[in-house]
Amino acid sequence: MAEVEIHTGHPHEGDEFGKKIGVLVGVIGILLAVVTIAAHREHTAAVVLKTEANDQWAYYQAKKVREHQSSVGATLLEALGSDATRVKTGSDKLEADRAKYEHDAREIQKLADAKETETRLSEARALRFDLAEGFLELGLVLTSLYFLAHKKFFPAAGLLAALIGGVLSALAVLL
Repeated sequence: MAEVEIHTGHPHEGDEFGKKIGVLVGVIGILLAVVTIAAHREHTAAVVLKTEANDQWAYYQAKKVREHQSSVGATLLEALGSDATRVKTGSDKLEADRAKYEHDAREIQKLADAKETETRLSEARALRFDLAEGFLELGLVLTSLYFLAHKKFFPAAGLLAALIGGVLSALAVLL
């Protein structure tokens, strides 16, 4: 039996422009992969920072509760105490504790506010990465449409979208 060969023609084998577009699609795809990973990592960083800020706020609340308890304890001790010397000693200790908790709470509040600021910056950076990712995806699709339509408009539009995505990703890294 004779062998049958089926030739699936490649009508554009001599299409040098198409080869360049193929390389461009590959480069956009690689950039898209890098930006996607950066966006995911930035979102994760924002979640971690927000969790750390929440932990600081919980610690702050605990210090404020202790501060209030020390204040109430000192007030009760003074109101109910009969021995002025013993009351003074206990009251002084409770007042010192209250002052310490108040100072600690102020320091913790500064740390929590700093974490909140870091979180906002990270979320803004993640948004820029997300926008960059969207433009790179658009650029990849538009550029790939050249292989279906053989219109030079598509790679031009795709390259423009990819450049916008590249600029947005650069801004995400720099800002």
